[in-house]
Amino acid sequence: HDQLMESGGGSVQAGGSLRLSCAASGRAVSATVMAWFRQAPEKGREAVASIYTRDHRTRYADSVKDRFTISRDNADNTVYLKMNTLKPDDTATYYCAAGLAYGGLWDRPGTYDIWGQGTQVTVSS
Repeated sequence: HDQLMESGGGSVQAGGSLRLSCAASGRAVSATVMAWFRQAPEKGREAVASIYTRDHRTRYADSVKDRFTISRDNADNTVYLKMNTLKPDDTATYYCAAGLAYGGLWDRPGTYDIWGQGTQVTVSS
């Protein structure tokens, strides 16, 4: 059963931190690339960060660079997103995604085959 299960969302004040977790099962365990996307109300889905399985190479959106860190623990098939210095603009539903093939652009939703249900992050000013 291919599944991604997110956890760790919540409400925090601006300047605070949260850590999101994404537990993979089924084919998602052997994904070539894992990523976090987010979607705010009335906005499109935005790529936040990605990490490649083979070399742990990471990519970040400019809006989160130097504040967010993506990492993965292959032993327990989990990907993390540590979010520091959170801003109200970071408020969104955060989705974990798994891409099974090589070659897609990291920031395109079409690159990813398996998606989680999402976890809400709310940052108040």
